[in-house]
Amino acid sequence: MTRVFKPILLSIFAFSGLAACGGPLNSAPTTVAGPQMIDEIPPADPAHQQGLENWLAGFKARALSEGITEATWTRATRDIRYNPKVIERDRYQAEFVRPIWDYLDSAASDTRIENGRAALRDHAAVLRAIEAKYGVEKEVVVAVWGMESNYGKNRGTTLILPALATLAYDGRRGSFFAGQFIAALKIIQAGDTDPGHLTGSWAGAMGHTQFIPTSYLSFAVDFTGDGKRDIWSDNPADALASTAAYLARSGWSKGQPWGVEVTLPPGFDYNLAGKKVKKAPADWAAMGVRAQGGGTVPNYGAASILLPAGAKGPALMIFGNFTAISRYNNADAYVIGVGHLSDRIAGKGPFVAPWPRDGRALTEAERIEVQERLTAAGYDTQGADGKIGPNTIAAVMAWQRANGVTPDGYITEKLLNALR
Repeated sequence: MTRVFKPILLSIFAFSGLAACGGPLNSAPTTVAGPQMIDEIPPADPAHQQGLENWLAGFKARALSEGITEATWTRATRDIRYNPKVIERDRYQAEFVRPIWDYLDSAASDTRIENGRAALRDHAAVLRAIEAKYGVEKEVVVAVWGMESNYGKNRGTTLILPALATLAYDGRRGSFFAGQFIAALKIIQAGDTDPGHLTGSWAGAMGHTQFIPTSYLSFAVDFTGDGKRDIWSDNPADALASTAAYLARSGWSKGQPWGVEVTLPPGFDYNLAGKKVKKAPADWAAMGVRAQGGGTVPNYGAASILLPAGAKGPALMIFGNFTAISRYNNADAYVIGVGHLSDRIAGKGPFVAPWPRDGRALTEAERIEVQERLTAAGYDTQGADGKIGPNTIAAVMAWQRANGVTPDGYITEKLLNALR
């Protein structure tokens, strides 16, 4: 799915050489907000609370079988209460999505760019050390921090254990949240924090860069050397290093851009757009693809052409680092947001090609209607679920070619009206 952007939620995911950092890594940060209040759990229906307690009683055997000790279980679960607020949020489905340009206006706003540059200055020593250790550019680490928690200002104030237990018992994705609950118990058992300080978003994303518990267990690091992987404290060092470790293990290649804005030649074959087609920059150049502003794109490795707003918006040549960021959050809008914000923090300019701001994102019902009408017209989308994947894009392109429209596979209100 390279052209549809869903609402973005918070991501679902020891270095002792102090001399190399120019000072102690646990020095007080200057751009991070102070301790945050913890949300109170609102009263719940007694039946829901009893149901949760019954669920916990039955779940205990699984927890113990996965290595949770009796002491950890008792300590972590004795105060768990059903949280109706997380169920309300879990079941809420936004009717409208934001078009990519609106999303990027917020993701890389002037204020966020300015604050990102301030964070880069304020944490220069630790960020240099992180870049040296993990090979991930400091601007990218800071951009993830800015996107996930506004540089530590919005780390989440929901108690994680009650939220995950409630969602595992009564949510739409019980199996997923049950796994996250086990992982959260392992975090407590390891001593990285305690149940009262294990906080984050309603869906379980935690700390400065919003790791879900399983990602924390896989990627979090103790960069300060204090014996804890503390992504929650006012000092962001562990969280920023953990993000760099995550990206490094996801295949990050230092010196390679996430993407480069390009111009496409007249008559470009839009069947070649999308992540599945990969060519060397020289091969794209031979077809007339140029860097925005002129010249050819250097050989950073195999690349694809991405059209996040169709033929009328910016064209991007994306590289392997695009995929590395997507391991953090798979939505293209998020990846472009992180990449573009990192570029702006580093001093690069905005996108040159304008976005088609006269359009709007379609609602889920409208996307389903597009699929139904395309199929009825003989362009089978292989189902109508409102999710715009390769089958729907191929059907759109076939319809566009048959009707004399630029075949970029991009779904717009104008396309829907034409189908009607």
